[in-house]
Amino acid sequence: MKVISVVGARPQFVKLAPIDHAFKKAGIEHLIAHTGQHYDPEMSQSFFDELQISPPDFNLGVGSGSHAEQTGDMMIKLEKIFLETSPDLVLLYGDTNSTLAGAIAAVKLKIKIAHLEAGLRSFNRAMPEEHNRILTDHAADLLLAPTDVAIKHLTKEGLAEKSAMVGDVMVDVCLQTKVRVTSNRPEFGPEISSVNLVNGEYFVATIHRAENADDTTRIKAIIESMQGLPAPVILITHPRLAAKAAALGINLSSGSVTSVKSVSYGQMVYLVANARGVITDSGGLQKEAYIIGTPCTTIRTETEWPETLVDGWNTLSEPNDLAKNALRSKPTSPTTLPYGDGHAAERVAKVLLENFS
Repeated sequence: MKVISVVGARPQFVKLAPIDHAFKKAGIEHLIAHTGQHYDPEMSQSFFDELQISPPDFNLGVGSGSHAEQTGDMMIKLEKIFLETSPDLVLLYGDTNSTLAGAIAAVKLKIKIAHLEAGLRSFNRAMPEEHNRILTDHAADLLLAPTDVAIKHLTKEGLAEKSAMVGDVMVDVCLQTKVRVTSNRPEFGPEISSVNLVNGEYFVATIHRAENADDTTRIKAIIESMQGLPAPVILITHPRLAAKAAALGINLSSGSVTSVKSVSYGQMVYLVANARGVITDSGGLQKEAYIIGTPCTTIRTETEWPETLVDGWNTLSEPNDLAKNALRSKPTSPTTLPYGDGHAAERVAKVLLENFS
């Protein structure tokens, strides 16, 4: 069986790693199409190197642009690749424009589609990611759900018959990486090394969603709140946030905040595992913090990962309440295993062979 994975953004590279490894063990012919949605080497190639992912067979080099420009360019280039390679299945990951472009290009060519991380819903139709999730789920032939809640969402939408509960592949790579960096602390660059990071006494932050980064009032309040925290904050700075801060004349490395351009996946897992808390608007980082067992404050009004909210491990916050929520006490109840046991990629390979071999 020949499967082509379509990926383009940092979270998808992380999910791709255990899938690529599992496909090799299962004897599945695996091609990788990298759309280039995230094209900075530190947000792309470094993940392939660190997580030992097979090099991409195709690199579309799409880069940035409006949603229509980016998605349209991807569709045109993916269509040519699909025609050239004749895959039995296109495997799509998550909820980016790369995901939607792959779905439309494949379905028009009548190529089977499987969607990994299917069934997630924030119920916020203002989010581009929500459009991408829903459209991809309804176009796909097989829906690979990470949680029981995701299965319930798919059932309500009449998609139960083509859904399979496999768990979350992020658990696979997150747990493996945590073990690795615990025994072998990663090296950090001068920006982070210059900060006196005491275990349990600093924060890790990422802010990148348009509803925060593109809103002048919200982003100013978020940055000011983080700068005023009584503990160091390592801010992993997305290009969207960097551009907005520059336009507003905001110095991101000020007060308690130290801004760094990027970190490797292993460095991020190590920082999160030893932090007092995480501050983010990222869906993936909310979940990783929960898996690792670090409290998270999410600067959003909703989350597609409601399991993380149980017992206060994650809390939704407005910018003005950020400091109060970030400084809350760590929950005493342990986290559970709603996302699986670390063997989701093996289940994905098994389900695909059963359905499409």
